[in-house]
Amino acid sequence: MREEDKIALTIMNERFGHDTLISLATLDGDSPSVRIVDALYENGSFYVVTYTLSNKIRHINENPKVAVCGEWFTATGLGENLGWVRDDQNTEMMKKLRDAFSEWYDNGHVNEEDENTCLLEIQLSSGILFNQGAKYEIDFEKLFPKG
Repeated sequence: MREEDKIALTIMNERFGHDTLISLATLDGDSPSVRIVDALYENGSFYVVTYTLSNKIRHINENPKVAVCGEWFTATGLGENLGWVRDDQNTEMMKKLRDAFSEWYDNGHVNEEDENTCLLEIQLSSGILFNQGAKYEIDFEKLFPKG
């Protein structure tokens, strides 16, 4: 891994590896739709707890291409509904999210008993990160190959 990539990933973890607000853009047909979501970054992806019947998931089901924007960072990627937050395959990530989101998670906003409460993964493809005057172009697909 290039030194530049190591620095960029360290910054990504420091900046987004906790409860953080990002803008998530999806496509509704040919019209963009943007909203702010609480997210946690880990290993080339953002994770969000959301609702299967929400517009964002409907858009992603129709077209998984998304864009995100955060503090001096922008990227493209693919959104994927990983299913009910209590599904066995989501146990490890949900433990991390409950911990990261602990200040607000249990205030009535999230109902894990509802099987439509789902885990959204935003797998980043490529992004641009700025930090202290430096620009980092990140190829997430190369750094975190799937499969």
